Amino acid sequence: MTASRTPTIAEELRGAGLRVTAARVALLETVRDGDHLDVEEIASGVRDRVGHISLQAVYEALNALAAAGLVRRIEPAGSPARFEGRVGDNHHHIVCRSCGAVADVDCAVGHAPCLTAADDHGFSIEEAEVIYWGRCPGCAATHRS
Repeated sequence: MTASRTPTIAEELRGAGLRVTAARVALLETVRDGDHLDVEEIASGVRDRVGHISLQAVYEALNALAAAGLVRRIEPAGSPARFEGRVGDNHHHIVCRSCGAVADVDCAVGHAPCLTAADDHGFSIEEAEVIYWGRCPGCAATHRS
């Protein structure tokens, strides 16, 4: 019996039909090491890893990685786009109305119940985007004070 191994980032990029570059590897590492990062935060993380990279190159790489399903783009209302490495499991998010912090939230009950719409209008539903809004513990404590 052989143990299964996790593919390297380079293998994931090749498997998605993308060219392997130091910038793309650094970008994917940055997104996966981060927590719902915006483009500026990602660019900073990539620069820390590989040196100079333009913001335009970061946007282009993020679009390619999102299209390939290697990262997920979320856009809470009133916030800049954010990216995460957790893909393919139809999880949701909770956003703090005060500071903008974002956290993952698994589907409420059972296996992706939100994918069963009351009326699907003939659509084949693949994903549901649910965003819960509230205040994070730190902001809630400040708000009560």
